[in-house]
Amino acid sequence: MKILAIDTATRASSVAIGDKDGLKGQSTNVDRRGHLKFLIPAIDFCLEQAGWTARDIDVVAVDIGPGPYTGLRSGISTAHAFAAAVGAPMVAVSSLTTLALRAATGRRRIWPIVDMRRGQIAVAPFTPLPGGVAPDGEPEVVSPEEFRVMLEREVDESLVVGDWQSVSEATWTGLHRVRMGRPRYPSAETILEIAHMMADKGNTSPLDEVRPMYLREADVQINWKAFRSEGAWPV
Repeated sequence: MKILAIDTATRASSVAIGDKDGLKGQSTNVDRRGHLKFLIPAIDFCLEQAGWTARDIDVVAVDIGPGPYTGLRSGISTAHAFAAAVGAPMVAVSSLTTLALRAATGRRRIWPIVDMRRGQIAVAPFTPLPGGVAPDGEPEVVSPEEFRVMLEREVDESLVVGDWQSVSEATWTGLHRVRMGRPRYPSAETILEIAHMMADKGNTSPLDEVRPMYLREADVQINWKAFRSEGAWPV
């Protein structure tokens, strides 16, 4: 099964393609305003690395957030357009799950965070398991000050991953049971891994069911018909 994975939930955009034998191509760019400009050339580059054509792709996976609206819109609209052009089903993956899966810990409770801008972050707790992670609560958007209070109430030791560097150092001062770690951004390579597991179990979705997990009122009203038509992928 050949899968295309797209991530634009943070300031880092990435594209990856692969099959059951592993990663075949990837490309990454860190630019909070350059998501859409990056994606189409990156997809072409990855296909060329693998020696595949667009029609070879069986499943399209995309990060649905949470994350800032503009980035999510770029990635999901491109994923929609590509999937529609080649007739492929989709897999929706959370940015928080993607971050938690790559957190290097075997015992600490994992708190991935995504910078939502406007002084807010998206967070959710995960429990590490052998070979993976399990969600341990619902994702929510909070201020850094509110997140500090949440960590202070934790009985277990915690590991914070994601874009914690975007938050003031004062947020973390004095939290002795809390450690900071990597990754900073979710990646298409990890989404590719998750998508393979989901697609193998038949957990794919039609295009209309893949929408952003924004968690707060968007900066603009979403016109879904226009949203799906914005991708520039040629048939």
